[in-house]
Amino acid sequence: MADTATIQKNRSSLRAQEGKYLTFALGQEEYGLEILKVREIIGYIDVTAVPQTPDYVKGVINLRGQVIPVVDLRSKFGMQAAEATEQTCIIVVEIPKNDRNISTGIVVDKVQEVLDISSESIEDAPEFGADVNTNFILGMGKIGKSVKILLDIDKVLSSVDVVSLSQITEETAE
Repeated sequence: MADTATIQKNRSSLRAQEGKYLTFALGQEEYGLEILKVREIIGYIDVTAVPQTPDYVKGVINLRGQVIPVVDLRSKFGMQAAEATEQTCIIVVEIPKNDRNISTGIVVDKVQEVLDISSESIEDAPEFGADVNTNFILGMGKIGKSVKILLDIDKVLSSVDVVSLSQITEETAE
């Protein structure tokens, strides 16, 4: 049986997760990310490929004079590639690196809506065993009869990714 301190810790971690989430779809799966991490949402535009980058890095875009790396979230999650449609968007998120924020674009199939998700509607990520890494999942948001996978975008774009993406941006901008 869990002790009181563990129960309190779990409750406070869930309370920290409650709030507004931008929801989006990748195929049939629905995801959410903290709205405070979102800088803007743009329609899909042409991405300039950068050689010798991981498969999930589509390349870079020029957004109002700023070069921003773009990650294909489908590829990052090991999903099958899909053609861009009218609903395909790039969500520009801000990821902390050292003492500054790095803007990164993530390609999603479709942006849905902003939801205010209460702590009572969030459950911990399921355990799949030691071989499955789920540390990038904040929790599972229960909305009506559907479940949204709430992402910790900082961990989705891990520190290694952010370092390589910021280097790509700096090299491309020169």
